[in-house]
Amino acid sequence: MDLKRLKKILKDEPGFRFKQIRRAVFRNFISDWDDATNISKELKEELKEKCSLEIDGEIFASKDGRTYKALINLSDGEKIEAVLIRNKDGRSSLCVSSQVGCAGACAFCATGKMGFRRNLKSDEMIDQFLFFARYLKNSFGKEEKITNVIFMGMGEPFLNYGEVMKAVHILNDENFIGLGARNISISTAGIIPGIEKLAEEKEQVNLAISLHAPDDELRSELMPVNRRYGIEKLLKAADKYIARKNRKVMFEYLLIDGVNDSQDDAIELSKIMKKPLYMVNLIPYNPTGNFRPSSREKVMKFRKILERAGVDATIRKSYGADIHAACGQLAGKNK
Repeated sequence: MDLKRLKKILKDEPGFRFKQIRRAVFRNFISDWDDATNISKELKEELKEKCSLEIDGEIFASKDGRTYKALINLSDGEKIEAVLIRNKDGRSSLCVSSQVGCAGACAFCATGKMGFRRNLKSDEMIDQFLFFARYLKNSFGKEEKITNVIFMGMGEPFLNYGEVMKAVHILNDENFIGLGARNISISTAGIIPGIEKLAEEKEQVNLAISLHAPDDELRSELMPVNRRYGIEKLLKAADKYIARKNRKVMFEYLLIDGVNDSQDDAIELSKIMKKPLYMVNLIPYNPTGNFRPSSREKVMKFRKILERAGVDATIRKSYGADIHAACGQLAGKNK
């Protein structure tokens, strides 16, 4: 949805017209201008011609019916992926991409192997939301809604900070989608300037930091970004964010067999994570290349060591591996 183009088309219309159309698109999730009520046939035809509602995408569903991956074709021929997870309690979480590809080149991530293609515009991020909101409405009824959005798909959100925050504002704005700020999360590989900027934003969105190693040597091997933004600097930035926001920070930790899942790794991690508003989210890795996931036994032992040290630690349940929709597997291509 190109908002600038829409406003240009409606510039000579009464002020209430934009409000009507805004509600139809962002609350009723129409996919055809013919479904918009209270506007003339002439205006509908103009909108069809100049501001299409079409979002070109294909959905892949996991065998358990809980996870859905969308492969979305952009206007310039590039492709991105977004992932929806439907929980049993009626909540649905959407993982949104912020870039085509990624410059991060993390060793465990399929997107990183693509390299960086370009930043997404805020409209292209919002289209990922609209695509799945329409799908839920049409497939499961009006009661099914997206309740959480996580900027954790393809790309590094803080390397496209301005457009990501524009998308956050649209998601949060009651005049548009009206999603609570605390239901919006941004995950970063550790871009410190982005963390510092987010600390100054008025919206109380959630911050997640991908850590994946307890020391600089291993983290630099897995995540080249660490060579510029090492763990000590990263934790200082997190502490400043907490001091400014008084909000919990989530540290994501992929558990990779034989790489970062030893008892010594857990002990070292507990030393730097034992702070009141730190939370560690342990993520069983989904294989994308040479790496393999840690065993369930190792995952449980790892968490016990953290908890005994007084670290707040949870284990994220993995979804969507069978459709390559799990963490680190998005690669912008059809399986």
